Amino acid sequence: MGKNQVSLFGKDVLDLKYFSPEEIGLVLETAKEMKNIIHRDIKKVPTLRGKSVVTVFYEPSTRTRTSFETAGKYLGADVVNITAGTSSIVKGESLRDTMLTVQEMGFDAIVMRHKADGAAEYAAKVVDHPVIINAGDGAHAHPSQGLLNLFTLMEHKGHLEGLKVAVVGDILHSRVARSDIWGMRQMGIELHLAGPKTMMPRFLYEEPGVVIHDNVEDAIRGADAIEVLRIQLERMKAGLFPTRREYARIYGINDERLKLAKKDVLVLHPGPMNKGLEISPYVAYGEHTAIQEQVENGVAVRMALLTLVLTGGSK
Repeated sequence: MGKNQVSLFGKDVLDLKYFSPEEIGLVLETAKEMKNIIHRDIKKVPTLRGKSVVTVFYEPSTRTRTSFETAGKYLGADVVNITAGTSSIVKGESLRDTMLTVQEMGFDAIVMRHKADGAAEYAAKVVDHPVIINAGDGAHAHPSQGLLNLFTLMEHKGHLEGLKVAVVGDILHSRVARSDIWGMRQMGIELHLAGPKTMMPRFLYEEPGVVIHDNVEDAIRGADAIEVLRIQLERMKAGLFPTRREYARIYGINDERLKLAKKDVLVLHPGPMNKGLEISPYVAYGEHTAIQEQVENGVAVRMALLTLVLTGGSK
């Protein structure tokens, strides 16, 4: 199917495993156009004028929430924010009732983050009209982050199929890693994973297109890009790895390990970073990093998603 035959109009954005390569390609192509808008002096366009978007976040967020809000406003939509701490959620209102309440207010899209795996899919079954966009559900999925990673790779490498990408860190608890795996495999990327065995899901050992390594050196050797995952420090308290120093020594991405990858290797990180733990300051701010660029690309990709699901891409 050609890209001109693909449409995301009215599609819930729940998980990249529900996206075809053609649909992912459409998002990436549309994001290119949206990035041009971000670089203009006057960024506001009327694409979503008359549309309304609500963000419902049950967990704290800086990058994802702000970029969705910015994306909606750049496109001319009315954007409203709901946080768990300042809404009826603190009074014990259920997710179902919150979604039904928001639906009755006439919003066209609900961008939601929730601590429970599968919360976005549940919300999509509860509401009839608003499009649900998953901004992260537990350790399950973070589709817009997966798409912005693909967009960043495409911009730097010019293609996706055949790239070797290493994903390093806490795979087990990472919704970003899962979305990377689903999205990158769809686009023909060869994935190499490394991290503590206590943080590696067992099912991945049998997944096609995914190679699990016992040490980080083998994973990043000859890699076109490295996705460094944030280590949540509560995992150390849970006994999943011994100490910060030990993790940094065995799995941290530093300048010496970076030399094992290709000379033009690209370093990605979903943020926020634990510098000196999973990534050294040298790598975080060095010539190979695209970490700050990922923030801008996140706005472009989320502009693309909102445009495509709410208008089908029509001007």
